[in-house]
Amino acid sequence: MTLIIYVATLLFFVIIGTPISFALLGCALALMIHLGMTDPQIVVQNMWDGANSFPLLAVPFFMLAGEFMNAGGMTKRIIKLAMAWVGHIKGGLGYVAVIAAVIMASLSGSAVADTAALAAILLPMMKSAGYNLPRSGGLIASGGVIAPVIPPSIGMILLGVSGQVSIAKLFLAGIVPGILMGVAIMTTWYVVARKDDVVVEPRVSMKQRLTETRNAFWALLLPVIIIGGLKTGFFTPTEAAVIAAWYSLFVGLFIYREIGFKDLYKLFLAASKTTAIVLFLVAAASVSAWLVTAVNIPQQLGEVLQPFMDNKMLLMVVLMLLGLVMGCVLDFTPNILIMTPVLIPIVKAAGIDPVYFGVMYILNQCLGLLTPPVGAVLNVISTVGKMPMNKVVWGVWPFLLAETGKFVVRIGCLAVIYGPGGLLINLRIDQTLRCKHRHKAGADDRKRQTKRKNALHQPIFFSVMIFPHSGALPAS
Repeated sequence: MTLIIYVATLLFFVIIGTPISFALLGCALALMIHLGMTDPQIVVQNMWDGANSFPLLAVPFFMLAGEFMNAGGMTKRIIKLAMAWVGHIKGGLGYVAVIAAVIMASLSGSAVADTAALAAILLPMMKSAGYNLPRSGGLIASGGVIAPVIPPSIGMILLGVSGQVSIAKLFLAGIVPGILMGVAIMTTWYVVARKDDVVVEPRVSMKQRLTETRNAFWALLLPVIIIGGLKTGFFTPTEAAVIAAWYSLFVGLFIYREIGFKDLYKLFLAASKTTAIVLFLVAAASVSAWLVTAVNIPQQLGEVLQPFMDNKMLLMVVLMLLGLVMGCVLDFTPNILIMTPVLIPIVKAAGIDPVYFGVMYILNQCLGLLTPPVGAVLNVISTVGKMPMNKVVWGVWPFLLAETGKFVVRIGCLAVIYGPGGLLINLRIDQTLRCKHRHKAGADDRKRQTKRKNALHQPIFFSVMIFPHSGALPAS
């Protein structure tokens, strides 16, 4: 009964157009009335505890870093870099958009911010060059959704906090899938745009290319610092956010000199407004999450999914289909905050690694950013490009189908993993890794090697998502 009340109340508030933060509080109030425990202190305490989280400090700092990057000229130099290397190719502006999207994804972590920045610069250029405008908008939108996958991802931070999953492992596991998303989008663009009669940018000399690369060096250095620091354990994701903010401010003030001290107030204000929206949503979701746990909704949902619990592949398919449906009616952030506390216990009970599930669910929700009626990224393209929503949806369909196909392939790889061939390959990988470190003697040494192997190799196999290490998918 509590599950029905929770879902029905949430759908009711969403349908009548209530802001999702207040819809979550409404769900919590309905459950409290049903349970006879209407105590305002529960709401206040859980909202405070939800927002009072050290890992969540990464959110305002990454938001601030994104503002500094856009205002400080990093975005502009990244686009110029891509233009210099691939702008002369037929359909080159499309490839520029994807390359710039991948690089910017490793800087900001926000799909909406990246899409807005790219669309503001590239859409007018693509329109004047004769590109199909709706298709170009669809390309930029699909490139923008790479941001939640590649670190530093705001979505992964929220999923890690709400589901008690390692944020560092989520970050590392998202690198390769994000790059593969860019490859899939570029391949689709080659197919759909190869016959278009467009103006091609003039080829630039190698000297000019090296000059643009040198100009973009400071922008390209930031993802290296963040990923390298996380990989080596030199700093935490929260500390990485602080480093990114200070680095982008320093570059914008003293190297590129496109930010003045007089600009800092409006940049801080813009980042604060966005942060306030996100953190209030997190606080509201914390009340709902506490009540969801208190009334055992994950257990009730687990009973509904009990027929699928013995088959990991089938369970993943069902959960991903559920995520796709939710992604069509809810925005990215509230979907993660609502569903993660419910699904993570089920995933752990089924023996699926929560890091693997987290990456897959983030990829799933990226598709939701490209689907109406919510589709926040589509709304950005429609606003910036001054196009009606139906044309934007038409333009994004080829890229959405490509992303969906790639996503389905990853799910299908589970069958290979748990089939005879997958088990044989996993066994071979284990044997190779053992032989590599066999010369190290002593039980303590072997223990340390095993720990290090799991820490370093698992994220790689998560990222590839084809033949994970045999210890990757089962919960450990």
